[in-house]
Amino acid sequence: MYKGFAHKLAQAGIQASVGSVGDRYDKALAEIINGLYKAEVVHRCGPWRNFQDVEYASLTWVNWFNNHRLDQPIGNIPPAEPEADYYARLVTLKLAA
Repeated sequence: MYKGFAHKLAQAGIQASVGSVGDRYDKALAEIINGLYKAEVVHRCGPWRNFQDVEYASLTWVNWFNNHRLDQPIGNIPPAEPEADYYARLVTLKLAA
């Protein structure tokens, strides 16, 4: 039986909110990304013929956003690069210990 998203977050030790519930920082990052996605994909690329077209466009955008978009604050590299480096360092540290 599915226990819910909040339960899964708690099991993983993840807090569900970046701010206190109800303040202006509550879920702010998720709202920004959702708005960006809607502006760049949903509204710009429609009208949509079916759900599968929306799903494919969404997966394509998420792939671009994470793996190909150059992010200026982190040195004009895709966000996936520093994430991969981080996890590679964790494996190296575990092997060294």
